[in-house]
Amino acid sequence: DAKRGNAIISACDKILSGKFTDQFVIDMINSGAGTAFNMNTNEVIANVALEILDKKKGQYQHLHPNDHVNMSQSSNDTYPTAMHVAILINLKDTIPAIDILIKSLTKKAREFSSFKKIGRTHLMDALPVTLGSEFTAYATSITKAQNAIALSQKELQNVALGGTAVGTGANTPKGYRKIAIAELAKISKLSLAPEKDMQYSLQSKFAVANLSGALRNLALEIGKLANDIRLMASGPVAGLSELGIPAVHAGSSIMPGKVNPSLAECMNMICFNIIGNDTTVSYAAQSGQFELNVMMPGMLKCMLESTDMLKNFLPIFSANLIDGLTANKEKLQSNIENSPVIVTLLTPKIGYLKSAELFKESLKTGKSIRELATSKKLMNNKEIDALFR
Repeated sequence: DAKRGNAIISACDKILSGKFTDQFVIDMINSGAGTAFNMNTNEVIANVALEILDKKKGQYQHLHPNDHVNMSQSSNDTYPTAMHVAILINLKDTIPAIDILIKSLTKKAREFSSFKKIGRTHLMDALPVTLGSEFTAYATSITKAQNAIALSQKELQNVALGGTAVGTGANTPKGYRKIAIAELAKISKLSLAPEKDMQYSLQSKFAVANLSGALRNLALEIGKLANDIRLMASGPVAGLSELGIPAVHAGSSIMPGKVNPSLAECMNMICFNIIGNDTTVSYAAQSGQFELNVMMPGMLKCMLESTDMLKNFLPIFSANLIDGLTANKEKLQSNIENSPVIVTLLTPKIGYLKSAELFKESLKTGKSIRELATSKKLMNNKEIDALFR
């Protein structure tokens, strides 16, 4: 009836405003399928509604958590729907945070476009590239990972609400599902639609696992970026020292002036956590039996944790590390000049055998390829310079 219905609506509005948060006492990981959390929610709503009706808490003969608040619903369909909505809301801030990193990398790629450096394969010297092209590649890989996340989130927009017990839609009036999901979309400001196969929406967690995998792939790419920055910034004397990193705090309690790649290290640890969370989600997704996956609370905890870490830290990582990176031009140029591997560029001019001889002599004497090639009159400085354009 309208009186009970309006009281329930008012109770929900109060809860949504942040009141009564302390009444939700169930841990994120709770009894399978989120039944305990759903019951906790029904009871809080019912008791707040009872007070609105000037009744005492627990006087369920007037308004009942199951008969009235949970009407036309089941933990089977409400919890997976709430899980999708919570993840989608978190993604609203996560995707823009990824954008910030992509923009920082793209800007840095332009800044570094003229700085040539030794490329590396197997951690060994390879042909020269530009520092800018390296950062362009980082931006490309993270853009692709972001696109995969955006594509994956579309599956989450299809929700189970109205499926009730085992996806049968039992105890729901005609038209309820369509109306309820439309109202939820309005309240949450999300694009939501009924999942066509209601049994699928309860027994399979493909949509969540798919997004989790996309987040893992993003973590792999960002983790690789953090690793490379740490290596390129190693030094300042005994390491590569190709990049300068901004100091965010004192690097050592005993060694004055030490600057550590702290934000890159923090980013690595966040990536490890996201990869671990995906492993948990993967096990949870395949552990559902028959008509219901009961591992959803564990999945939701992992998904919110992963998206929280990304949305909170990526802007810090971008602004306080990526934006502040500087190139050590002298070191980059010195590496190119002194690396014997650049003899590969001379091979079309002087031939393979002479190039191999120069390579061996450079390693033996410590003289640069340029110095040896010009002293033997195999090529002049102008010709060698042209090879690096």
